[in-house]
Amino acid sequence: MSDTQLWSDSTDYMEGLLAPADPVLDAVQQAADDAGLPRISLDPLQARMLQILAGAIGARRILEVGTLAGYSGIHLARALPADGRLVTLEIDDLHADVALANFGRAGLAGRVELRRGAALDSMAALEAEGCEPFDMAFIDADKLNNVNYLNWAVAHSRPGALIVIDNVVRGGQVATGSDEDPSVAGTRAALRMAAEDGRLEATVLQTVGRKNFDGLCFIRVRSGQ
Repeated sequence: MSDTQLWSDSTDYMEGLLAPADPVLDAVQQAADDAGLPRISLDPLQARMLQILAGAIGARRILEVGTLAGYSGIHLARALPADGRLVTLEIDDLHADVALANFGRAGLAGRVELRRGAALDSMAALEAEGCEPFDMAFIDADKLNNVNYLNWAVAHSRPGALIVIDNVVRGGQVATGSDEDPSVAGTRAALRMAAEDGRLEATVLQTVGRKNFDGLCFIRVRSGQ
């Protein structure tokens, strides 16, 4: 049996135990497929991990950079209290339309604020409006701007906040590839910031599964910074 098949079989087993079928999430994925959106969202176990972490830290305000069809956003919003808020940023209008329908399908429209446009523009608008600090952020958008998204998230997070960045391993290319690849360069810049910025403490969880070899970076904004 190949390593890839073993990883896939193990993922199936773990999902069967810990991420059982959910009719709402099934409908969310079907809507994304019907609209032709790429299957690049978190897998069920990873999305469930985000939901557990958001609940564990008692998050009331969460920032998401990159909405896609709303799959990860639904997990994050489910962890919020009734008066909590997920602010999710999406540049693609089709993705935003599908996601809004999916948030409604999940009964979460009242907890979600979706902002359309380039994420850095939306961040500038949020700052101009005097947005309240966030308790958690999930960054899963264009990798070139990872460090810019991280820098903004840190500046607008409360002490003790959790920031998660997806796709930080990229099949090993972040360690071995060339900076000529914008995704590699952007991810490396974010990892360097996570490692060197005194306001932060961070680690990376490398993952294997149906999507082969990748990883997530977990960053905590230190208290007292």
